[in-house]
Amino acid sequence: MTSAVVAENLHKSFEDVHAVDGLSFKVEPGEIYGLVGPDGAGKTTTMRLLCGGFRPDAGHATIYGYDVIKQPDQARTQIGYLAQRFSLYGDLTVSENLRFFAEVHGIPSSDWKPRTQEILKFVGLDEFSDRRAEQLSGGMRQKLGLATALVHRPKVLLLDEPTGGVDPVTRQDFWQLIIRLVGQEGVSVVISTPYMDEASRCTQVGFMNRGKLIIEGTPGQVTTHLNNRVLELVGEPLEMMRHIATRDPDVEDVQVFGDRLHLRIKPESTSRVVERLPTSLQQQGVTVQRIRPIPPTLEDVFIELVEQADAAK
Repeated sequence: MTSAVVAENLHKSFEDVHAVDGLSFKVEPGEIYGLVGPDGAGKTTTMRLLCGGFRPDAGHATIYGYDVIKQPDQARTQIGYLAQRFSLYGDLTVSENLRFFAEVHGIPSSDWKPRTQEILKFVGLDEFSDRRAEQLSGGMRQKLGLATALVHRPKVLLLDEPTGGVDPVTRQDFWQLIIRLVGQEGVSVVISTPYMDEASRCTQVGFMNRGKLIIEGTPGQVTTHLNNRVLELVGEPLEMMRHIATRDPDVEDVQVFGDRLHLRIKPESTSRVVERLPTSLQQQGVTVQRIRPIPPTLEDVFIELVEQADAAK
């Protein structure tokens, strides 16, 4: 079976900055592949390499077997691309934007007219077809962007941080659309996101830092090495508790998660910390409500990987 997306040893530099540095990964049909990383990790550059917007300095990418550089027309017919920034025509209506992109793809009116109605209903914009794009809310604009990316029935969606700057409800709605597309039409998705809860919805995730892929796998696979090494600590005052926990010799990292702390513990040290740390905290005036091992999150893993990559520079 032909892979939906293949990136092999991609390199792209801008003067002295290695934006993408030897990146390789595959996306199979019907998968959602999440590219996760901090600002400057190379996610957007990767997206532009995959859609042919940038030419790689080395390596190559294929979309369902079509080389993005050598066979651009065939590759682009397979791709629907939603850029990070809103890039539609604000003075055109929702329907007019869809018609424009349909005609750009060479879709005859006999096909695009029913297709636009189908897509608008799918993304929930059928009641706003005559509204100008500049008058849409941020979430509605992203849905329109998704609709234009789908107008030519692509097999692969490239979504560059599509939910950035929108409210949690809109993020949830957008992800329901993506999941429906994958389930109903077998579309493959490559999505970049800074949100770990979104990454956990992906079939596969790839963590990027400084242009390199530092780990990939299913969300369950990439968190495995931190099993039994993350503690949840609840108590008060929070800042004093954080300061004391940071000084513990078996604690590698302390992160604040709302009203509690996540402690990353050195291997084979969890039981010692659970026994020792509450006493130390109480002796210094901290009220400890709970300390317990919890399953590691993608955010726990991401923080550890970025720290390791920065330390290795």
